[in-house]
This record gives sequence, C-alpha cells and structure tokens, in this order.
Amino acid sequence: MARAVRLRTLALIWVGMAMAAGVLATALWLRSVQEWSDHLSDAQTAGLLTYEALRTGQDTHPDLHIAPLNQSDAALAEAGKFERISGMPQPAYVTVLSLQDTEGGVRIGAVSDVLRYPVADIPAEAVPSASAQLAALTRLFATYCSDPVLIARYGSGAWQRVDGSAIWGCDAAPRDLRLMAVLAILVAVAGLVTVIGNTTQTFDAFAQAFRNRRFGGSESYETKGPAELRDIVDSLNAFLEAERKQLANRAAVLSSVSHDLGTPATRLRLRSALIQDDELRRKLESDIDSMTGIIESALTYTRVEMNAEAPRKLSLNSLVETIVSDYQDIGEPVTYVPPQDVVVRGGGSLFMSRQGQSVMAAGRQVIVNGRPVALERAITNLIDNALKYGRSARIAIEADARRATIVVEDEGSETLAKDVEALIAPFERGENTSYIDGHGLGLSIVATIAALHHGALTFEMSATGLQARLSIQRL
Repeated sequence: MARAVRLRTLALIWVGMAMAAGVLATALWLRSVQEWSDHLSDAQTAGLLTYEALRTGQDTHPDLHIAPLNQSDAALAEAGKFERISGMPQPAYVTVLSLQDTEGGVRIGAVSDVLRYPVADIPAEAVPSASAQLAALTRLFATYCSDPVLIARYGSGAWQRVDGSAIWGCDAAPRDLRLMAVLAILVAVAGLVTVIGNTTQTFDAFAQAFRNRRFGGSESYETKGPAELRDIVDSLNAFLEAERKQLANRAAVLSSVSHDLGTPATRLRLRSALIQDDELRRKLESDIDSMTGIIESALTYTRVEMNAEAPRKLSLNSLVETIVSDYQDIGEPVTYVPPQDVVVRGGGSLFMSRQGQSVMAAGRQVIVNGRPVALERAITNLIDNALKYGRSARIAIEADARRATIVVEDEGSETLAKDVEALIAPFERGENTSYIDGHGLGLSIVATIAALHHGALTFEMSATGLQARLSIQRL
C-alpha cells in the first residue's frame, strides 16, 4: 500500500499552490493592464503624429497611411456627408469634430460601423491644442476597440483619408489576460475546495461508519486519506480488537462459571430437598435460584454488548403480536393495541386555501432493520416489568418514516418516570427489592439493545400508569 501523505505536508502543498495561483493571476492581471496602457499611449502618440502629418504633408509613422480623396469624395466631405464617401462601413455612424488652432485647425469626420464616439468627454481645458485633441480622439478609438475610417483636412488643404488601424484598431489591441487571471484564480479555488472537500469527506465517511458500528458495523475499518486518518483507523482497529477479546473473555468466563455452577447448584437443590424445615428449604432454594439468575443475566448482558446477532429486515407488528400471543397463552394480562389510521396533512398551496391530506392505513406493516432475538428480549423485559409493577401490560407501536417506537404501558405504578430512568444503569434496583424479584440488569439490557438500533429507552407518565418507550431506527 502506498504511503499516505500527512496533513501537514498536504497543507503546505495547498498553500504553495494557492500562492502560486495568486502570483500567476496577479502577474497576468498586471501585464494585461500594462499592455493595455501602452496600447492607449501608442494610440495617443499616433494622434499627435497624424496631426503633424496632416500639417506638414510628410510621413511621420510607418503604420500611418494618409492618402488624398478623389474629387467626388472630397466634395461629399466638404458637404459633411462623410457616410456617402466610397468605402465607408455600413451601417455608418459619423462623428464630426472641428479642432481649432492658430493656423486654421483641423476638420475631422470619423465613420464607424459600431458607434458615435463621445467626443464631448474630451475636456477642452485639459487638451487646449488641436494636436492634443486629435491625440485624445485616437486614444478614444483604441479605448472602444473600433476600426473607424478617419477623414481629415488641415486648414484649407485637401481632404485626406487617414488609415491608422494598425495602431489604434482592434487587431492592434493587446490580448486581454485579465479573464485568464480570474480563470486561474477560479480554477485554483475550485481545485483547493475539491481537494479539501475530498479530504474532509474521508474523515466524515469514517466517522459515519464508526457511528454505525454498533448497528451492523464491520469488525475493522479501512480508509483512504491522509496519514493521520490512517493512524487513527489503525489505532481504532487495535482498540476494537482488544475490546472484542475482552468481551469474549468475559463471556467465556461467565459461561464457564454458569456451567460450573450448574453441578454444585444441582447438588444443593438435591440436598436442600432433604431439609425437614420447609421455611429453611424454601429460602435456600430461593438463594440458589437468585445466584444462578444473576449469572445468567450477566451473561445475557455481555452477549448483548458483544453485538453478535446480525441485523435483518423484519415486521415489527408480527414480532410484537407473537410475543403478546405467547403471554396470553399462559394467561398473562397482556394486550396488543393495533395502530390507528393516521391522517397526514400536506402543506398549503398558492392555488387553493384548503390543505391536502392523506391517510396512512392502520393495517400497514412497520418494517425495521433489526435483530429479532435482541428485540424480542427487550420487549419481553419491558412486559415483565409492567406485569411485576403494574399488574398488566398494553403494547402499541408508533412509527414514522425514520423511527419506530414500541410503547409498553402498565396499569398503574407508584414509581415515577424519572425514578425509573435512574434504574437503567446495571445492577441498579429500586426500593421494592424486598418483595419483587430481579437482578437489576433488565432495563440495562433493554437500553443496550436500543443503542444497538440507534434508539433509546425512555419513560413517560400516562393517564393509566407508566409508559416505557423503546424507540429504534427503522433503516
């Protein structure tokens, strides 16, 4: 098996990757901003060079191409009908600008198929000269990433077509890397969240498996994940193995004691039969029964703790009805209360004021995933307690989608619910030990069986007596 990486190492790797992604994203962002700023500056400089080229009639930049218009196009430009000049884009949005200086200024018509340029945003106070205003205009071309056709005339000279798309056009614009920077950050964050989520999921999965250990869990665990988790799992497996051995040894000792006590107990019974004093013989036989009963109860409690029985699906109704029938066959006052129809109301609706409702039939079977022998022992213990302390027992089943509850109600008991709950601990007995038999393990066994089924044993006072409520998880 490959050696697992420790969480500290993983954390350093994750931090390093996050920092690398942050540095990469920042570098891409700053580079994109700088390249875009250089592009706008080049476009602005090209405006100044365009002005000089129009003024002097000489080439000022290799990427600036200036050519005079023919006679018909010049006439259209003079009339201000720039959109009708040959070679103009369609649709044609015309931006007219007049730049004045001491030598007569420049008239400009910019024709674009995208927009009219907001030349009003160019502050005349900040750029008072005509050359600076033309530079601001060409910067505006680059800002909006457009390819306008520029028609211009300096002073009283000829109308000329200016082609500077190689400087301020869209194709000349640098590649915008800011989206890549954002994407790099998102990918890094998504990867980091995924890795962290997968790592924490291994802990959650193991915690859930261990939480269900007493409900059909495995004897040992294997997991994938960081080295710390595997160390925890290995230590837990060793602990579970030691616990199983300890419980098995305890059960073996108790079983041996129970078996070994059988022979002397039988001899004691035979010898007690020879005692002439009836009262003494009865007390001696009672002590023998109590001794063997304590051993058997402790052995039962240990076997329940060992969780030896495998869970399976079963009908809780059928199990309870069978137990009740067995008690009724021997004349015990035990009755089963069939479940009633349950009306389930739905939520409100935007389209009708009345709430919907459905009926869960009383004859439905309550299916649970449990240990039938253990559940039978728990229900029997509760019924025995109800018969001892309350003279009769009524059994009912309450169920919803997640849990099922076996309710055992007696006819009347002087013991309060809070006092009974204090007797759940092993070998705890109430004040009636002098006249009611028991060993103090019955409720402990029931509580342990409830825990095996992700449930609990609770007590409540009712109108007729005391209710013992054994709740279990259905699935």
